[in-house]
Amino acid sequence: MTSLASHLSAHGVQRRHLLTTLALAGAGLPAWAQTDWPAGKLITWVVPYPAGGSTDVLGRNIALKLGAALSTNVIVDNKAGATGTIGAAYVAKAAPDGLTLLGTSIGPQAIAPHLMAKLPYDHITAFEPVITVGTIPHILVVGANQPFKTVADLLTAAKAQPGKLAFASGGNGTILHMQGELLAQQTGARFIHVPYKGDTPALQDTLAEQVQFMFAPVAAALPHVQSGKLRALAVTSAQRLKALPAVPTMGEAGIKDFVVEQWQAVFAPAKTPTAIVQRLNREIAAALKDPALVALADKLGVTLVGGSPQQLGDLQKADSAKWAKVIKDGNIKAD
Repeated sequence: MTSLASHLSAHGVQRRHLLTTLALAGAGLPAWAQTDWPAGKLITWVVPYPAGGSTDVLGRNIALKLGAALSTNVIVDNKAGATGTIGAAYVAKAAPDGLTLLGTSIGPQAIAPHLMAKLPYDHITAFEPVITVGTIPHILVVGANQPFKTVADLLTAAKAQPGKLAFASGGNGTILHMQGELLAQQTGARFIHVPYKGDTPALQDTLAEQVQFMFAPVAAALPHVQSGKLRALAVTSAQRLKALPAVPTMGEAGIKDFVVEQWQAVFAPAKTPTAIVQRLNREIAAALKDPALVALADKLGVTLVGGSPQQLGDLQKADSAKWAKVIKDGNIKAD
């Protein structure tokens, strides 16, 4: 009897010790980690552009997959205006609880802050990087009847007629504008910048040869290149594009250190807990591998990337510094 009582007593001590250990371990975990986070709470995915663009279309599709993964709903809220900074400002002021996200691009997060005199947030410190969604390369294109066959031809003509050749962009301070300025600064050529209210009218006037050239998003320009209405002189990606294997990169065309890709990414408000950021990163990274999303991205001319929050943070800081210099050296002002 004494032996049995001793055994039961020892078993009870072990059981109490195990329960105490588990309780202490659970106490150290965030509440959402013990449940199906975010426990049915609505997540708002802010897109700082009008509906219909690639950032919006990809964001909506990723939001659906993210909501399914987290057993909740993710709604997309388009807060357009001021080159994307209105939506960014909204997210910067949101609670850092993982329930408000910014699905944005290089413009508001690395270019616009250097063009605008004052913003109600710091584009670096006001956000936690979550993940890079993808990148969009561009094509330096000219009209089919333009005499330029290479980038060297274009630069030779520009230097022979300083300030006579014009390039189009979708607006002052856009990534398309910045590339024209970068080309001018790196080569000493002088161009006239002709800003339009959007990439589409800029491309239309390039097709009509009202301007000599433009840097155009690959998805918009590719059909016109393939039909022969535009001539592609170079691509801005680090490697040649599969769709245009005969078209050189800017580096191969003689312009060193000219790799420009328009990235799209997801950010959360600053001070969002690391565990939440990592969970969001994992779920969105999984969504980016979905075959249907990959096919959609291909149609939009976006190369899906993924990667860690740290990699996105490094990319943002590097591009912010790069475009800050271009804007300062070119004395570029916002409209």
